[in-house]
Amino acid sequence: MTLQEHLQEAVDSIQPKLSAVPRVALVLGSGLDNLAARIEKTHSVPFEDIPHFRAAGAPGHVGQLVFGALAGVPVVCMRGRLHGYEGNTPDEVVFPLRVLHALGATTLVVTNASGGINPEFNRGDLMLITDHINFTGTHPLTTDEAHGGPATFCDMSYAYTPALRECALQIAAAHDIELQQGVYLGVRGPSFETPAEIRAFRSWGADAVGMSTVFEVITAVSLGMQVLGLALITNKAAGLQEQPITGDEVFKTARASAQELSDLLVAVLKSARV
Repeated sequence: MTLQEHLQEAVDSIQPKLSAVPRVALVLGSGLDNLAARIEKTHSVPFEDIPHFRAAGAPGHVGQLVFGALAGVPVVCMRGRLHGYEGNTPDEVVFPLRVLHALGATTLVVTNASGGINPEFNRGDLMLITDHINFTGTHPLTTDEAHGGPATFCDMSYAYTPALRECALQIAAAHDIELQQGVYLGVRGPSFETPAEIRAFRSWGADAVGMSTVFEVITAVSLGMQVLGLALITNKAAGLQEQPITGDEVFKTARASAQELSDLLVAVLKSARV
């Protein structure tokens, strides 16, 4: 079957249940699930109930689509995401986003838990993603040809929509929310980075590092979607703190700081043109 046929089967399984066309797709990263509780939910669908979706396997990733409204905006929320380190191919990672776009979403709001490379960043900081570096060694668009379509060439100069970034900065200032800005570097994982790798990444201009996001943003840009990206700094990257980095540290910090990120996103949806 072609990619388009897979997409159509997934869309056909969801569309009859929709009470409104979702305008915004929200992707919730590790430990950031509390935003889903603020959605005026109409219904939810587990990933495994949707044709051609892979089940989420990372800790803290529920693996569920939640449809409803947030700040009066029709949304669909991915409670958790798929990762390359789980054994998923790049096209499997972004297949859910392609389905959400086919259902009507024109804006992607992507969140993640990240390690802070910039020495000025501290645990619990929020970072507005201004750009990214794909250091996964692969790409989500190169497999299009295998699914019956040509390779996709898209301009990534303004991948993170400038108008949405400006809106987030203005709202953060108005609500006294400290919002850092920086470049996100995506790696495959699942091991955390070495101090030498972090020094190299910093020399490239990276401010934060994580194991997600870049595939989704590349795909969203290729689909013509607006993109807003927010990273929650859960730890200082290797070599910048004395204690070892653990998954528990990431999740605890994310959960403790998720409310501020949630408040910011709700305010952005109220104000932005999405």
